[in-house]
Amino acid sequence: MKVVLRNPRREVEVAGNRRVKDILRELDVVPETVLVIRGDDLITADQVVGDGDTIELRPVMSGGGGP
Repeated sequence: MKVVLRNPRREVEVAGNRRVKDILRELDVVPETVLVIRGDDLITADQVVGDGDTIELRPVMSGGGGP
């Protein structure tokens, strides 16, 4: 399975057929800091990702309204 990471942008291959949270743990990514996207869908940490899948990890942007 391919994992696309941002900041810096890079791609890594990891074994699939596992839950998202196990993949994040392997990559030392804190689940609360990223959005996990498969295709056009946001997926949760408990979903299983297959070997042929590609997921993208996007940093969660926090910001507020200005003054």
